[in-house]
Amino acid sequence: MRRAVLRLPATAWTVVVPLVSLLALVLSWGRDLPGLAVAVVAACLAGAVLAAVHHAEVVAHRVGEPFGSLVLAVAVTVIEVALIVTLMADGGDKTASLARDTVFAAVMITCNGIVGLSLLVGALRNRVAVFHPEGSGAALATVATLATLSLVLPTFTTSKPGPEFSTAQLAFAAVASLALYGLFIAVQTVRHRDYFLPVATATATATGDGRGAGAEEHAAPPSARAASISLALLFVALVAVVGDAKAVSPSIEAGVAVAGLPQAVVGVVIALLVLLPETLAAVRAARRDRVQTSLNLAYGSSIASIGLTIPAIALASLWLSGPLLLGLGPVHMVLLALTVVVGALTVVPGRATLLQGGVHLVILAAYLFLAVSP
Repeated sequence: MRRAVLRLPATAWTVVVPLVSLLALVLSWGRDLPGLAVAVVAACLAGAVLAAVHHAEVVAHRVGEPFGSLVLAVAVTVIEVALIVTLMADGGDKTASLARDTVFAAVMITCNGIVGLSLLVGALRNRVAVFHPEGSGAALATVATLATLSLVLPTFTTSKPGPEFSTAQLAFAAVASLALYGLFIAVQTVRHRDYFLPVATATATATGDGRGAGAEEHAAPPSARAASISLALLFVALVAVVGDAKAVSPSIEAGVAVAGLPQAVVGVVIALLVLLPETLAAVRAARRDRVQTSLNLAYGSSIASIGLTIPAIALASLWLSGPLLLGLGPVHMVLLALTVVVGALTVVPGRATLLQGGVHLVILAAYLFLAVSP
């Protein structure tokens, strides 16, 4: 079969938008922006999200699953960690719970929002969304363990008052998080890679309309050069997404303060913005009848968010001043337990309908509502 070469002309929007968004980040960094400038940065943010999704799909097509979804999940998480550390370094004591709020928001958005939307889209297309319970179940178990060790236990430990870890406990949580993350990556990409590949269905094997997963798999992958260019532009777009989100965050904080909402709402809004590329990529995969890819993105992002953030924060705590609050409150622990139980009931059969997708989205809605009205 003749190899298809993906061309990326310099005038293509997927090339121009990430660069313009990065320029907007450089020009707006550390400045108080007027209303018009905030609107321009927000528009660049939206464009960078769409460009990130495009380039992630190019890279994913080149390297195949599950490596494609892993690239996007890790890239977003690494830059998200950098954003958290930067905000904590600038914010002092008022950002003591920022890492907890951001990580928990990421868990709820990925395990309920992305999973729910993906199941809903997949079930609307084929009546039943099909995936591998072995892979998805292992990923959910890893999420549950990491979340409990890092976000629940600090509420109950007694070495330090309040929802904090002692130095030794934080070091153990960091090492355990890295170990579990590394073990999951090894299982996902090497030992049991087949558990994380899309399930072949009647729609996926159809090639006539060019929309099924089978048609996508039969298309020639992009060249190594095109994939390398897309990987570089993906990184640029993700830096622009996180940086532009930080640039507009003062306006978000001001709006939250004027509305009298809790400070944790800021972390939720920023998490929603940062996770937009993965959300759009997961929904597009579900539309192609590749629900397993969508779940890989959702649970993989959640695992990376905890498994990379906690060790990074543990290292940063050596020079960051102020307390580090990691323990969840009672309401959030209930929502986390509900997410794990419902997620297990969803993934064990390996098949899901509209109902399961709707249940996950309702849990996310409850979390967002209680974040605004605790």
